[in-house]
Amino acid sequence: MRHLNLTSQRQAVYDIVRESHDHPTAADVMNRLVEKGQNLAYGTVYNSLRYLADKQLIRELKLGEAASRYDARMDDHQHIICEVCGAVDEVMSHVPAGWLEEVAKETGYSIGHAHVVFGGVCSACRSKVVN
Repeated sequence: MRHLNLTSQRQAVYDIVRESHDHPTAADVMNRLVEKGQNLAYGTVYNSLRYLADKQLIRELKLGEAASRYDARMDDHQHIICEVCGAVDEVMSHVPAGWLEEVAKETGYSIGHAHVVFGGVCSACRSKVVN
């Protein structure tokens, strides 16, 4: 079992990420902490996010944006990003095993995991364009 040192600051950051369904950035986490009346330094928030990711309590998502996003869902899933508004949603479909074998054969890698990021336009943005 991994040893955890969840200080009150780390717990507060963890709670924000766990309660969020929009894959918040560090700045989003900071703003939500302030809204809850907690004033943590930016360095504390960033260090807490790094600690939580290192301990595999949350996942850091690097989705081609300038800022990382964070996800408390640790089960196997993919993500889709709206190319208009930047919304990030979860995709619960699994990556086909045959595809992983193909990638391994093509690259010579032994694949430990896969994370696929889809891009498209969300229904809210599509409806704005149509209306």
